[in-house]
Amino acid sequence: MRTPGTMLKHLIRAVLMLAVPLDAVCAAPAGPRGSLVIIGGALRGDNADVWQRIVALAGGPGARIAVLPSAAADPQRTGDRIVERLNGYGAAAFVVPLAVRLDGSDFRRVAEDGELAAAVRGAGGVFFSGGDQSRITQALVREDGSRSAVLEAVWDVYRNGGVVAGDSAGAAIMSSTMFYSPNSVFGTLRAGVNDGREIAPGLGFIGDDVFVDQHLLVRGRFARMIPAMLKKGYKIGLGIDENTAMVVDSRRTVEIVGHKGALLIDLSRATTDAASAGFNVSNAVISYLDRGDRYDLASHTFTPSQAKAGGRLLAADAVLHQPVFSPDILGRNAVVELMESLIVNRRVEAIGIATSGPQSLLPELGFQFTFSKTRDSVGYASAAQSYSILNVRLDIRPLDIGQSLTNPKN
Repeated sequence: MRTPGTMLKHLIRAVLMLAVPLDAVCAAPAGPRGSLVIIGGALRGDNADVWQRIVALAGGPGARIAVLPSAAADPQRTGDRIVERLNGYGAAAFVVPLAVRLDGSDFRRVAEDGELAAAVRGAGGVFFSGGDQSRITQALVREDGSRSAVLEAVWDVYRNGGVVAGDSAGAAIMSSTMFYSPNSVFGTLRAGVNDGREIAPGLGFIGDDVFVDQHLLVRGRFARMIPAMLKKGYKIGLGIDENTAMVVDSRRTVEIVGHKGALLIDLSRATTDAASAGFNVSNAVISYLDRGDRYDLASHTFTPSQAKAGGRLLAADAVLHQPVFSPDILGRNAVVELMESLIVNRRVEAIGIATSGPQSLLPELGFQFTFSKTRDSVGYASAAQSYSILNVRLDIRPLDIGQSLTNPKN
C-alpha cells in the first residue's frame, strides 16, 4: 500500500515530467550551429570559390564580417587588405583592432572591451588572418587560460549559426592543439614534439577530436602531423593545402573548396614500437580528398565530387606496373603524386624516403615511408584526371641510408 508520502513523491515527479518536454530531458547539448572555413594559407584574391563561400555563410551580400588580424606582423595593413577583399565579394567587413603587434594598443585591455565584443557578436562571420598563430592565442586567451570577452563573442557567432574562417595561422588555431613553435618537418620526425614548445593549445572550434594543419602539400607537413597526433591522442587529422579550404558544417561534414585538396590521416588502428630507436608508426591510414569531395566526420563516409561520381577506379583496370618511389617524400606535392601513381598501378606498395639533407650534420639518417594498398583502398578519377584516394596504409620507420632500401613488392 502506498503511503501519502509516497503518493506525493509520484505526483511531484509526474508534474515535473509534464513541465519538461521529453526531448529536452533526453537530448544532448547541441553543438555550434555555425560553419568553419579552414584555409591552408596563401589564399589568392581571385579564389572566388572560397571568398564567396565565406560571405554566403556569413549571411550573403551585406553580411557583417569581423576581421581579426591578430596573427599578422603588420595587423593594420593585413586587416585592411582582408576587409577590402571581403567587401569586394559583397560583405560589409570591419577590422577588429586586437593584436599583440598593433602599435599604441594594449591588447589585453582591447580583448576585454565590451563594445568591441558586442560588435563581433553582432557579425555573421569572423575571419582570422595568417601570420603567427601564437599571437592569436596570446591576444585572445587570458593568462589563466580562459576566454577573453572578444573570444567569447567569436564563439557566440559560431554557436548561433555564423561562420568562423581562418587562413594559415587562422587555420592552425581551429583545433584544440596547434603547432606553436615547431621544428622543420624532418626535425619533428627526429625529435618529436613537446607541450608548450612545438605544440600548444589552440582555440578548438572543430572540436577536441580532430587535429588540423595547414600549408600541407607544398611543405610536406603531413609527416609532422603524425607525431603531434600520437602525442596528444588524436585519431583523426586533417591537413589542408594552400589556396584551398575545408568547409565544415554543423553536421561535421567536410567539403573541399578551392585550388587543391586535403589529406585525411586516420590513426584509429595505428601502433608504435616503443622498443625501436627512432620515430615509427605502423598501420596509419592516409587519404587524399580533392576539391569538391565531402567527408563526414561523424560517420566516416566519403562522397566524391560530382566530377568523379562515376569514376571509381577498379584494381583490374590498372595498367602500370613499374616501381613507385619518391626520393623526397617531404617535397612539394610529393606525397599526393606518389599516392596517385600507386592507385593506378598494379603494384601494391610504394616507397618514399625522407632525409635530413646534404647540409645536415647527420645526413646519413632518414625515414622510410611505405604506402600500401589494402582491401579498403579505393580511388576516384575525373575526366580531367584529378584523383581522390582513400584508405592507403602508411608505415614509417627510421632508416640508415647506408643500408640497402627495402625493394617494393611485386
